[in-house]
Amino acid sequence: MSAPLSTPAALLSRQLGVTNTVAGWLVRRGLFDVEGARRFLQPRLADLSAPDAMVDRGAVAGRLAAAIRARERVAVFGDYDCDGITSAAILTEVLRRLGGDAVPLIASRFDGGYGVSASAARRIVESGARVLVTCDCGSSDHESLEQIGQRGIDVIVIDHHLVPERALPALGFLNPHRPECGFAYKGLASCGLALSVAAALRKELGVQLDLRYWLDLVAVGTIADVAPLDGDNRALVRAGLSAILEAQRPGMQALLEVAKISREVPLTGRDVAFRIAPQLNAPGRLGSADLALELLLASDLPSARGLAARLDQLSSERRAQSDAILEQALADISVRGFERDAALVLGRQGWNPGVVGIVAGRLADRFACPVIVVGFDGPTGRGSVRGPVGSRLHDALSQASDVVVRFGGHQAAAGLEVLEHRLDELRERFVHAIRQQGPAARVDSSSELLTIEPGDALPAVLADLDRLEPCGFGNPRPKIRVVAEIREAREVKNGHLKLLLDLGGQRRLGGFAIGQGAAARELRGHVEVYGDLRHNSYPGGEAVELFVERISALPSDSVPVLPGRTEVTGSAFP
Repeated sequence: MSAPLSTPAALLSRQLGVTNTVAGWLVRRGLFDVEGARRFLQPRLADLSAPDAMVDRGAVAGRLAAAIRARERVAVFGDYDCDGITSAAILTEVLRRLGGDAVPLIASRFDGGYGVSASAARRIVESGARVLVTCDCGSSDHESLEQIGQRGIDVIVIDHHLVPERALPALGFLNPHRPECGFAYKGLASCGLALSVAAALRKELGVQLDLRYWLDLVAVGTIADVAPLDGDNRALVRAGLSAILEAQRPGMQALLEVAKISREVPLTGRDVAFRIAPQLNAPGRLGSADLALELLLASDLPSARGLAARLDQLSSERRAQSDAILEQALADISVRGFERDAALVLGRQGWNPGVVGIVAGRLADRFACPVIVVGFDGPTGRGSVRGPVGSRLHDALSQASDVVVRFGGHQAAAGLEVLEHRLDELRERFVHAIRQQGPAARVDSSSELLTIEPGDALPAVLADLDRLEPCGFGNPRPKIRVVAEIREAREVKNGHLKLLLDLGGQRRLGGFAIGQGAAARELRGHVEVYGDLRHNSYPGGEAVELFVERISALPSDSVPVLPGRTEVTGSAFP
């Protein structure tokens, strides 16, 4: 029998109208009082941090307002990932709505690489702009920005990466991580900063402009950049998830269609991270990211659908390339015995530098250690750095800075360029730096362990889990562990596994496991199943389904006699 709910949980359940299950989870998260829990469940844009203390925000708005009034061209230069692309789209559209002359430009992995490279600087100068705004880049591009400034172009940098020690040659530098910045919330991605600039510009010009139209892009950029989903980001992304489903933007409607995302069920952070963001990232990984920007700026649905179809094709090609590189990387690890190292550093000629970041992330998850994967084209290669939560990747790279051509990023993710003949030296130095750091701090999820109460209907529990969104980094969506009896296990199309689970107490739950269909013949009796409770939007399907990650049989002598109890643990996206 489960212990009775604590008084705080019972109070939350009654006053907030949530299931006992989620009320208990809120208490475990430290949300004891009703108003605090209500603010968490119902984050409001009205409660966003006051922006006036953000250093350079006023100066940036003033210069952009002057450019609009004088009809000066503004170059909006974005990085080639989702945060950079969405930030560039936001500022381009806002400037144009306010009567400005904005020309959007996107960095290229294959022509200059990350940030304002020399080739990017030439494009900016050739655009005829009198003002440059960088989005999600620029913090480490002192030389290029100085050259641009010498051509009479005022430079504004919008970025949220680590602040450089040397002052930037820029009129304005928006980054909440600047030591002198008094803005209270430090977790904004560049797309959130771009929206703040839009708000300041609206005020500077004294005009009406409904900024909620751009919340869909803020949600995508924030989640894709793995920014923390707490504080201001929670309010912005929650509103943005609703804006995505409203699909006022033709490009967003087309993305929902190609990703086969139903607009009839709540959108989750996971949907954005694994079904929308990869589509936008695909063009920049294989060639030019301009296609993704063009989709977001599309003015009509027919053209947006055509662009989205091209993105979907590129996304399929990206998956095939990353699978092939992963297979080769695993072979290298096995042959050379790298799995014994504190970190992995891998590279080959011909590996696509636009895809190596995905491979690095998958290897970091698999081996639970920091990973560098480099794709070489001739003597120089570009690589990506990923690691488990708690890794200090930027610190480790700083200790090997003399080995690489250049590097940038932050503690959770970074990029670099390195000469092929120095790869072994980089491996030695990086592994040594990681070993010196010791093991990464691990998040203890045991504090979030809770029980789905027998009296709670599963659809009600799922509805309450949706109220915890946006979930992801900084706010993991709870996952389910159930002990149940198998009523049905069968292999379905493409080798997947379909389950019907008896939870006791007259409750049954459908389950679905990707690629585990072969186990259907062996699954009998009682099992332990771990996964996500999700909506099943397929025709004829159950309203609630468990998306299974792991399943294992329980010996008959270890099966507990429980009235359909299940447990939920907090876990970040796999």
